[in-house]
Amino acid sequence: MTVIRSLLLFVLAAFAEIGGAWLVWQGVREQRGLLWIGGGVIALGLYGLVATFQPDANFGRILAAYGGVFVAGSLAWGMLVDGFRPDRWDVIGALVCLAGVLIIMYAPRG
Repeated sequence: MTVIRSLLLFVLAAFAEIGGAWLVWQGVREQRGLLWIGGGVIALGLYGLVATFQPDANFGRILAAYGGVFVAGSLAWGMLVDGFRPDRWDVIGALVCLAGVLIIMYAPRG
């Protein structure tokens, strides 16, 4: 159950961080205004909070593993929200990153 909880927290963190960054992007680059930017800043803060609920106590390990989730999640967000079409190298790179997440977080340690 701990692994499932951890994976769900990674998904929630990715949604908050990528969504927050997207809102800031929309507010600035697409000139949607301060409400979008403010919403993005709040979401980015929530990302930081969500990360603290990971069962592993090592900040560096959590952030390193989350990097792989962020890579794959960013591509998925782009597909779902912006109509981005990743090529095979994007997909292969994301899979490599997700494999790294699994190794960093869930490899057996003595």
